[in-house]
Amino acid sequence: MSPTLALLVFLSAVALAVVLFWPEAGLLHRAARVLGMTERVRLEDTLKHLYKCEYAGRRCSVESTAGAVGVSRSQALRLLARLEEQGLARAHSDGFSLTEAGREYALHLVRTHRLLERFLADRTGIPPADWHREAERREHRLSPAEREALASQLGHPAYDPHGDPIPSPEGHLPPRTGVPLTALDPGEMGSIVHLGDEPREIYQALSEAGLSPSMTVRALKSPEGEVRFETAGRELSLRPLVARHITVEPLPRAPGEEAPGATLADLADGEWGRVVALHPALQGPQRRRLLDLGLVPGTRVRAEFRTGSGDPVAYRVRGALLALRKDQARWVQVEALGRLEAGR
Repeated sequence: MSPTLALLVFLSAVALAVVLFWPEAGLLHRAARVLGMTERVRLEDTLKHLYKCEYAGRRCSVESTAGAVGVSRSQALRLLARLEEQGLARAHSDGFSLTEAGREYALHLVRTHRLLERFLADRTGIPPADWHREAERREHRLSPAEREALASQLGHPAYDPHGDPIPSPEGHLPPRTGVPLTALDPGEMGSIVHLGDEPREIYQALSEAGLSPSMTVRALKSPEGEVRFETAGRELSLRPLVARHITVEPLPRAPGEEAPGATLADLADGEWGRVVALHPALQGPQRRRLLDLGLVPGTRVRAEFRTGSGDPVAYRVRGALLALRKDQARWVQVEALGRLEAGR
């Protein structure tokens, strides 16, 4: 065989391998994805879409279902009709909604998905932009027993890494709160309660900007086509399309401005404090997060160490270490106990 022919054969083999095995776009990957899209998976994805529409306060349509599930309009209509036959969905003149049984089923799916995202964020090295897609791939495989075992393993978290509340085992979920970051006027403060995880490119941009739930932001005056804001001592600028995917809980005043007495942020390394209260101005999901972390009145907390920049700080709470930024720690009012409290 001539060298030229050998090279052509080699390049053809490489091209065939790329076509077959390229991640996400290769023929074998696509075939596996199609084979994995069983009827049950499609029905469950449709249920989740119905729930997302309901949570957002709107009816689900055939067109929105087709887009969300990735099927044709006729297939979407068939899936919705199938759910209606099973008593899980109900047709209306302006769209479809869930029945009580459908809502219960959907909430368990949402619980599984968000627990998986929490697991992927806390226990794996999967990039943040891939958490949502990977959780969607795994969620249909977990049995209820496996789901609850995962929740126990993770310490029964209350929120997923995007800031979405995780439904309780009984299917309870707090109502949606917050407004888009773009709704804040210059100078207004807000606490991030949710970062949009779809589409993937949007969440990747938010993650690369260093944003995460519970961060405090202050809106700045912005030129046309930009949304400028300050957070954690940095000034950021995002396109409005991206900024609209940041949901914040408006705060009545800047953290620490009116918090009397000592706060958790005032403790030096090695010092102990006893939680007196969370500042009354702190409300909504950020307050619930701090309570979920064990920062309830009477709890003893020790400032362990801080990063080179001084923010965040690691605190020891009930035997566990947790990291809080200063803008979070200032909401926790404490009684300073000095350095000798460890033996009490």
